Amino acid sequence: MGSLKIGVALWSLGSTKTFEEFELRLDQAASAGVKGVQPWCVDEAKWDLVCALDPERCVTADQRRAVRQAAEKRGLAISGFCAQVAGPKTLGGFGEEKGLAGRLAKTQKALQMAGEIGSPVVTTHIGPIPENRADAVYKRFVESVKTVMADSGEGIFALETGQESAAGLKQFIEDVAHPRLKVNYDPANMLKHGVVEGVPILAPFIVHTHAKDKHPVTGKPTVGQGAVPWSDYLAALKKIGYSGWYALEDESGAEDVLGSITSGRKFLETF
Repeated sequence: MGSLKIGVALWSLGSTKTFEEFELRLDQAASAGVKGVQPWCVDEAKWDLVCALDPERCVTADQRRAVRQAAEKRGLAISGFCAQVAGPKTLGGFGEEKGLAGRLAKTQKALQMAGEIGSPVVTTHIGPIPENRADAVYKRFVESVKTVMADSGEGIFALETGQESAAGLKQFIEDVAHPRLKVNYDPANMLKHGVVEGVPILAPFIVHTHAKDKHPVTGKPTVGQGAVPWSDYLAALKKIGYSGWYALEDESGAEDVLGSITSGRKFLETF
């Protein structure tokens, strides 16, 4: 068995509309043999999505303590949370004016909650961020993230890779210039940009990773069965000293998703 810290993006297993449903997903994660979970933690009206862990629902210290205790009861760590919001036109919508204040406030509350729970990493897509730094939309992205980080408690905001190049994302993070603005690296999302090539570029910022694949024909995301060059990718992460979590992610909604997660876990354990 290898030494990687293997978890699961909990939303892969289904919704968590109630705390009881959250506990059911934890049971499924434990049955898949992983050691950690990354729960979803926001409502999103655009997708008719309700989450028991939304920071405006999971409010009190007792409620937040219960989240951690539920995971620990099953021998699971919480690697972080996902606070994915959506703009009118784009995933994240941090560059869109309509409804922006609400998206920023929700993200900020998620970061505060994550810090209070003791698993401070919160991942999300905010983009797509323009490559042109003189673009007014680019400047809006910078100000949006600065606003979120201004009162984010102990939360660590990890931007997910894939909507822009590694170099573009690095430049953006440097322009925001906040010490708790980091990266969640997703290798399947980076296939179009260069999975291995992006690692050294973003090395100073990578604090969390998703373990996801993409079959070139079927698009199936089961880790080890797609186009991601896992040996080279994991070697690149090892070279930069990454020792964090690999959260298996399968958003296919397939009936065998638990089998996909278990298969991915077994594959990663060979490294």
